[in-house]
Amino acid sequence: MFQQIDHIPAGLLDTPADKLKERLGKPALIHLTGRQSPGLFVAVLMHGNETTGWQAMCELLKQYQPGGGEKQLPRDLSLLIGNVDAAAANVRRLTGQPDYNRVWPGSEEAETAEHQMMKQIVEILRQKGLFASVDIHNNTGLNPHYACINVIDHRFLHLATLFSRTTVYFTSPRGVLSQALAELCPSVTLECGKSDQAHGTNHAMEYIDACLHLSQHPEHPVAEHDIDLFHTVARVTIPPSVHFGFDTPDADLNLSSDIETFNFQELPAGTSLGVVKDLISPVSVTNEDGEEHYSHFFNIEHGELRLRKPIMPSMLTTNTEVIRQDCLCYLMERYHIGKQP
Repeated sequence: MFQQIDHIPAGLLDTPADKLKERLGKPALIHLTGRQSPGLFVAVLMHGNETTGWQAMCELLKQYQPGGGEKQLPRDLSLLIGNVDAAAANVRRLTGQPDYNRVWPGSEEAETAEHQMMKQIVEILRQKGLFASVDIHNNTGLNPHYACINVIDHRFLHLATLFSRTTVYFTSPRGVLSQALAELCPSVTLECGKSDQAHGTNHAMEYIDACLHLSQHPEHPVAEHDIDLFHTVARVTIPPSVHFGFDTPDADLNLSSDIETFNFQELPAGTSLGVVKDLISPVSVTNEDGEEHYSHFFNIEHGELRLRKPIMPSMLTTNTEVIRQDCLCYLMERYHIGKQP
């Protein structure tokens, strides 16, 4: 289901994401040799319509010898090019496909061929040894650039703050790449805003270049004033039976069209997300253990879905397909660095 390559095929770095299926045929794990070992692992296109990671790696690798540039690669690099089938269609995942960022070791979903592929990739990387792991993503809604970690550890926090002082700690959903690789090395997920924005591409490229030049991970803790750390405490989904829309008065759940402006805003209790018609619980809210916690976070007041307590959402989007394939949003609370083990 995937191929391993020890070089960059001619012309690959000039290939747009939607043409990688034609060039590669299937996912590819590319191993490149640099001055230092162990290597940096970078994953792109875990979701086919999140193209910033691929664009950033193309621009970066052109500067170094493996990509035709003059400079020696500072550190070994393993690059995973993921869901090329979905990228060809410019969608997160194809209908019938599992989510490529929910099938890594630790996943709670039913076993698929993709689960087996990711297990093989992890074992290959385990044998090689890793310095750090970076998984590059985009958001569909309006969000700042931020990093995610799955372990409260100063090495992970330093790796995250190298990208942004805004950092999110989460342990659910499971089966994500960054959580699987956290067992091997410091591991982060980058959220680089919307796809095809030059700022996101440049930010990701500069970050990966900085990681390649790191000689070691800092051993001192991150100062609390240098990080805005948030903990994802719940995931909000819309049940398949609920008809929803934006500025759609006849929907069961008519969400506000400006809902994306709530992302990374600390919202007060009573904030309305939309109008509800004849439903007791129009959304499902699960905590990190998969337990239903709708009534802990929401209630219906005067026909509107309102927050029961102050909370900060992330990844709110008006893209209905993404909402159905993933979720409406995540709910976060501030996490104080003093809680570190």
